[in-house]
Amino acid sequence: MSSIKDKHVLLGITGSIAAYKSASLIRLLIKAGTEVKVIMTPSACEFITPLTISTLSKHEVITEIAEAGQWHNHVELGLWADVFLIAPCTATTLSKMATGLADNMLIATYLSAKCPVLIAPAMDLDMWKHGSTTNNLKTILTYGNEVIPVGHGELASGLVGDGRMAEPEDIISYLQDYFSQEQDLKGKKVMITAGPTYEHLDPVRFIGNPSSGKMGVALAEECASRGAKVTLILGPSQLSTIHKSIELIRVRSAEEMYETCLKSYKKIDISIFAAAVADYTPMKTSIHKIKKKGGSLNLELRRTTDIAGELGKLKKEHQINVGFALETNNEETNAKAKLSKKNFDLIVLNSLQDKGAGFKGNTNKVTIFHKNGEMKKYPLKSKTKVAQDIVNHIVAVAT
Repeated sequence: MSSIKDKHVLLGITGSIAAYKSASLIRLLIKAGTEVKVIMTPSACEFITPLTISTLSKHEVITEIAEAGQWHNHVELGLWADVFLIAPCTATTLSKMATGLADNMLIATYLSAKCPVLIAPAMDLDMWKHGSTTNNLKTILTYGNEVIPVGHGELASGLVGDGRMAEPEDIISYLQDYFSQEQDLKGKKVMITAGPTYEHLDPVRFIGNPSSGKMGVALAEECASRGAKVTLILGPSQLSTIHKSIELIRVRSAEEMYETCLKSYKKIDISIFAAAVADYTPMKTSIHKIKKKGGSLNLELRRTTDIAGELGKLKKEHQINVGFALETNNEETNAKAKLSKKNFDLIVLNSLQDKGAGFKGNTNKVTIFHKNGEMKKYPLKSKTKVAQDIVNHIVAVAT
């Protein structure tokens, strides 16, 4: 059975020559068993007629917020849809999505949609490569939208390159893959720590590290996409997430992170300790900026609370704890020792000796150890893909 059978697909068509592909896309969607409703921007009507689209979709096509004295409820449409697919999506529509410029029915519906939003861009090569397009794509991705990759080939201008809208068959395949994602964490409560902690010396200086939190955020989004309710406890970081199943709690110091974890832990099924927590914090924090003086500055430090270690002592039989080990030498030995000492079920090892692994980057190279002795090494991958591998191991332990 098709994974998109019986889904409600809201299709947005914008003013691109690629709008002619929408007719084939609608036919394929209906053949796959979906129900399709369509919103067209006024400029899209210059490329393909609403009559053609309504005949194929078997629904009235909406082009304006109000027509013939009748108001179209954009909120209702957003609630009806299981997915809002904008194909083709022009540079203009992409810009409006990024900035929230709701000057047509399509954008008004987009801003109130509660369902996933997928876009299939379509534009000429130079437009696709332009910095403003790149920035707008990055922006809408931070909102939780997904972008279906563009195709490479001959464009309307006669140029050959990237920017073609994905073929209808490829879009159907993308939707089927999207809706076939396993919900193997449905009903589970997951707690994830991420990012660094900052241990203040005074109001402007701190002890910290360059962790970005990207690995922890990727794990949160992967767990949420697989049905879990996620509590993400994030140290100082520019990152964010808007997934409806992720509760984001921002903290600053190791002590704040520990206290926040402790409050949630009893109700949690799976805990992933991905944060780079400072091991030491100043004995005293000055309320005023420490003035520079001649000679050296001696700092007295004390150990911070070992968050994973302390919660490992409280761990119940049904709970799963997952740790991380960032090492520079004796990697496997240190990771296995940490696995046992902190009562982890799994530990994820990455080494600063591996190019592309570690802090700040978008990639990681990991080895995963189980407490039963199982071990698996992975090649360098994006942190999104690494998160999928880690969660697959967690699911294997949980089932």
